[in-house]
Amino acid sequence: MKILNLGSLNYDRVYDLEHFVGAGETLLCTGYTEFLGGKGLNQSLALAKAGADVAHAGAVGPDGGALLSCLKANGVKTGYMKQVDTVSGHAIIQSVGGQNCIIVYGGANQCVDEAYIQQALADFSEGDLLLVQNETSNVPAAMHLAKSKGMKVAFNASPVTETMLRYPLELVDYFLINEVEGKAISGCECDDFDEILRQLTRRFPNAAIVLTLGGDGSLYQDGKTTVRQRAYTVPVVDTTAAGDTFTGFFLAALAQQIPVEQALDRASAAAALAVGRKGAANSIPTLTEVVKFMDSPAAE
Repeated sequence: MKILNLGSLNYDRVYDLEHFVGAGETLLCTGYTEFLGGKGLNQSLALAKAGADVAHAGAVGPDGGALLSCLKANGVKTGYMKQVDTVSGHAIIQSVGGQNCIIVYGGANQCVDEAYIQQALADFSEGDLLLVQNETSNVPAAMHLAKSKGMKVAFNASPVTETMLRYPLELVDYFLINEVEGKAISGCECDDFDEILRQLTRRFPNAAIVLTLGGDGSLYQDGKTTVRQRAYTVPVVDTTAAGDTFTGFFLAALAQQIPVEQALDRASAAAALAVGRKGAANSIPTLTEVVKFMDSPAAE
């Protein structure tokens, strides 16, 4: 199975703070670091590091050389990428004790048009997978075009917006969402994870749903099978790319025909390693590191 990830690429500008900035407040930061990120780039790196055959589609500006180099250096195919005149996407991240508040500027990520998507999908066919998030333009068109070719569609529904809730979600084969996204899509007002999953399954009976729950692990439901996956307990340094790492390792395992239970376990272990490191793209572990961690006493 070939995977095409139509996703964002950002420069992440991280400001270390004693607490998150409030309305009308000005704070001096205690540290500043710039990383490579964007949900799309992070997920492509995770897919490649987990052993998947992945190509990235999307756009960068004239300042995007480091983003492209990062993809190439980690084994992601970049032949479908395009450069536009707009500045590349970037994110402003407030970091407090390993927790983050993030503001994203789309930039070049919002210059993805339908004609470009159709061209990028030309080399993919039935049985291949399209992965999309909500940080690029024309995601609905990408879903429709992929399904018309017989491809599977995986959707990481982040960030949640009113526009995203009107996407053709009935076309999605794999949802990879956290509890906030799950509540928004299902319309469930409660905090009961099992009820959120039930309502999602009721609305999308033909989809496989992965509901990630942070320290509470994850839940999986595909209409026939329900799986509960524990979270690995590790010291938290930075949660920025944990969900993207989980997504990439889970989908890579499925592409390798690894059973769901093992795929969830591997993804959970990979995410645990990611939260123990500072940054986004650079925090994503290799498959060798993940397997070693899973076999170590630290994973008990």
